[in-house]
Amino acid sequence: MIAQTLIALIAVAHIAIVLAEMVFWETGPVRKVFRTSEAYAANTRVLAANMGLYNAFLVAGLIWSLLQGVPGPGTPIAHFFLACVTVAGLYGAATAGRGTLFVQAIPGILALVALMAGV
Repeated sequence: MIAQTLIALIAVAHIAIVLAEMVFWETGPVRKVFRTSEAYAANTRVLAANMGLYNAFLVAGLIWSLLQGVPGPGTPIAHFFLACVTVAGLYGAATAGRGTLFVQAIPGILALVALMAGV
């Protein structure tokens, strides 16, 4: 099923975000992705970890929906967490950078559409 695959891919992408924000925030590759200086990364380490924790909740919800069964009992859970991913992506695109639109919002919308279409 396409929706299940998209949900799983979004969960994996968010696992990468969690690791970047909570574990690897001050490393060169992550600083390059987020376009931050060494000093900025050091000063925002706790803030980044907090953002990572919120992304971890999205991962937990998406995995929970898959474990409950999509389609099936996990569908309403998937709707909720995909909506959260989409809203976070839209807000991030408006406030932090357009890249968030492509990493979160558009995948969330595509998964929601696939889920609602039953594919």
